[in-house]
Amino acid sequence: MRIRYLLPWLLLLFVAGLAGCRSAVQITAEVVAVPAAGIPERPDDSAWNSAPEHAAKLLLQDLVEPRLMQASTAEVRVRAITSGQEIAFRLEWMDATKNDLPGPAHFMDACAVQIPVVIDANAPDPQMGQQGKPVEIAFWRADWQASVDGRPDSIKEIYPNASIDHYPFEARSLEKGSVEQREMAARYAPARALGNRRAGPREAPVEDMVAEGPGTLAPAASATSKGRGVKTANGWSVVIVRRLPAGFSPGVRTQTAFAVWEGSHNEVGARKMRTGWIPLLMRGQE
Repeated sequence: MRIRYLLPWLLLLFVAGLAGCRSAVQITAEVVAVPAAGIPERPDDSAWNSAPEHAAKLLLQDLVEPRLMQASTAEVRVRAITSGQEIAFRLEWMDATKNDLPGPAHFMDACAVQIPVVIDANAPDPQMGQQGKPVEIAFWRADWQASVDGRPDSIKEIYPNASIDHYPFEARSLEKGSVEQREMAARYAPARALGNRRAGPREAPVEDMVAEGPGTLAPAASATSKGRGVKTANGWSVVIVRRLPAGFSPGVRTQTAFAVWEGSHNEVGARKMRTGWIPLLMRGQE
C-alpha cells in the first residue's frame, strides 16, 4: 500500500528532474560564441554543453526563383565555440529522412552558415549579400559527408541496381594505376579531370563560397572550412568550422545567417528554408 501512495511523488520528482535538465541549457536571443582552448569537430563532443543555444526560426525562401512556397523545417538550433583563430557552429534540426544518395531527381540534405565579409553596422542584405557587400558561405551536404566517411564514389554504390557491361578505363587490358589507365579515366570523367570541386570523391564535406547577392554564388579563392555531420534519431547534427571573421573579437557583434535544405522536400539551390540576419557575439574569457 505504501508503494502505491509513493508512486505519484516519485513521478513528480522524475518530471521535475527532467525539467531541471532542460533548464540547464542557456537559451539566448543571439548566437553567442564561447571561448575554448580547442575546437570540437564532432557534434557529440561534450564541449558543446558549455555553449548557449539559439533557436533560429526558419523562413521560406520565396523572394527569388526557384522559390520555396511550402514550409518544411521549422527551426535550426545553433551553438558556437571559438578558439580565437577559428569559430565552430553546431546546427541541429529535425528531419525524419536521410537524403545522402545522389541520382536523378534525388535531392540532398544540407545546411549553410553565412557571415558578412566586413563587420559593419549596416549589414548587407541577408539574401546572400549585395553588390559591394559580399558574404562568405560555408556549405555542408549529406552526400559529401557520406563520401568522406568512406562510401565509394562509384556507379555500384550510387546505383546499386545498375547493370554495367563494360567501362573502357576498367578494361583488363589496362593495368590498374598505369599511365594509360589514368589517361583513360580522365577522358571518361572530364569534370573531375578539369578540377571540378563537385565531381568525384570528397576530401571535406564543406565547401567555401562567396556571394554578392542572389545568383552570384561562386567558389571561394581558398577552401579552409571543415565539418562533420551525423544523422540522429530525429534529424541532423552538423558542425561547421571556419576561420574567424576579420575583426571579430570579444564584445564585438557581427551578423550570421543559416539555411537548411530538406532533400525529401525537393529542396535544392535557392529552394530552401533560411533565416534573416542574427546577431553573432563573441564572449570573452571569464
